Amino acid sequence: MSVALAENSTGVAEQAQSPEQVEEQVRAIGARARAASKTLALAKTESKRSALHAAAAAIRAREADLIAANEKDLDFGSKKGLSKAMMDRLLLTPDRIEGMAAGLEAIAELPDPVGEVIAEWDRPNGLHIQRVRTPLGVIGVIYESRPNVTADAGGLCLSAGNAVILRGGSESLNSSSLIADCLRIGLREAGLPEDAIQMIPTRDREAVGALLRMNDFVDVIVPRGGRSLIERVMTDARMPVFAHLDGLCHVYIHAGADTEKARAIALNAKMRRTGICGSAETLLIDKTVAADLLPTILGDLSGAGCEIRGDDATRALFPDANEATEADWRTEYLDSIISVRVVDGLDQAIEHINTMGSNHTDCIVTEDDGAADTFLREVDSAIVMHNASTQFADGGEFGMGAEIGISTGRMHARGPVGTEQLTSFRYVVRGNGQVRP
Repeated sequence: MSVALAENSTGVAEQAQSPEQVEEQVRAIGARARAASKTLALAKTESKRSALHAAAAAIRAREADLIAANEKDLDFGSKKGLSKAMMDRLLLTPDRIEGMAAGLEAIAELPDPVGEVIAEWDRPNGLHIQRVRTPLGVIGVIYESRPNVTADAGGLCLSAGNAVILRGGSESLNSSSLIADCLRIGLREAGLPEDAIQMIPTRDREAVGALLRMNDFVDVIVPRGGRSLIERVMTDARMPVFAHLDGLCHVYIHAGADTEKARAIALNAKMRRTGICGSAETLLIDKTVAADLLPTILGDLSGAGCEIRGDDATRALFPDANEATEADWRTEYLDSIISVRVVDGLDQAIEHINTMGSNHTDCIVTEDDGAADTFLREVDSAIVMHNASTQFADGGEFGMGAEIGISTGRMHARGPVGTEQLTSFRYVVRGNGQVRP
């Protein structure tokens, strides 16, 4: 059968495949991943650590190649019309490349979760029972734009003894493929199966559907991207999903807030990096302190280039604000935009967050410990914070080395998904001839 070649906007020739060919390609990847997972599950801690260190060295050694590959991706993204925030997510710089390598080394130094005894006890009949961590098996990771997710996901899955199939965004194919090659170099140098980390080598959207149907080879899917991607995965996947929904994060300035902390946290939470899921999208402030604090806080944000969209009370105090619509309270901007509402105290702030938020990351700024405790207890989010920027919602900042994503679901894993969250457990029972009457 002859196969036509189609040239993408980066100038790279790709094979135009039929849906049947894509399905066959993805299933072959799945079969190899399943075989590799059986070996990796039994790998010694030192072998896995050696692979991670070798992968980090390969990433550093290929910095120039990564920059060149990323330039092709940036060109593709520009022609595709990606937003400024999405282009920032796509960009690789020497510092970000070093961050990927350092992240792999940090993962290597974490305790190996595989084989950890979580709990153990003895029964009156003499049975000794242990609950022991075990790898999940094969994990499929589907993500958009950010090529560094390739290193984070590959490194974490390797550390937890899982094989991983990576399906990056079409715009990051060149960068992500090269990063995956570096991870495979690490596996090879450590004597581990290279097929434990594989990248689906096509932009064809049919590959996502093929991956989601492959429950005979894939045990868990981790999607990381926009709402449309997450909704498709949750609808179509035939295997469990660790959902990473919108990062619709809130900063709430309580009546008991310290002025300088409030200013610093609000500015950092929104503007440090607007395109990440931990960026604050809504600012809430108590009406009792709004007149004194809000003009200054919004002046800081506006001066940093942030568009303000506010309710009536906000616009009365800060006339440069645009009118917020109902949709604004439910929007993850991933851009230099923030919605602002003046609320009637702690209860209304909590109600707003639990109603409008995405259960991701929310912060209260206050010196009132009682109010902080109420907020931390009643806000139903994966991460709740007191007097700290929401930009700390990151596995690396939590001491996990890295993360695959922030799970906003309630089953198995919640919050940053690191090595421990990429394991399950089983029971090991030791006896001495006991039989059940």
